[in-house]
Amino acid sequence: MKEYEKLLPMLGSATPAWMELIGFINQNYEMEELWHEGNPSKNHYYELKFRRGGKTLITLYLREGYFITNIILGKAEREKFEQRSDEFSPKFREIYEEATTYHDGKWIFIDTYDNALISDMSKLLLIKRRPNRKS
Repeated sequence: MKEYEKLLPMLGSATPAWMELIGFINQNYEMEELWHEGNPSKNHYYELKFRRGGKTLITLYLREGYFITNIILGKAEREKFEQRSDEFSPKFREIYEEATTYHDGKWIFIDTYDNALISDMSKLLLIKRRPNRKS
């Protein structure tokens, strides 16, 4: 059992979305999973990063009743997304537009309560990094 699996009940109705996203990542990518268990009393929470070669694909933050996804896109990845933005839902495009761009990329945070945006997140991960797992 992975370290974070004992915390899945905390996600409540967001658990199916978590399982679908983790399943997509594990099916398409060979990644190192970095688990960090913070201190909730100091507003530090549970964090799961998927990394390879020193680069993070996605970071997930577990919360009570939901989780937050963080995907950081560099300049080339943003250009690819913008060329294909019509393939994404209006809600996802809105989240993308409102995301803050820093010197190291556009930081997209998505509060995830259900499966509504999982397919959009999966498509974005495919833009960010080609799958490296042979099916």
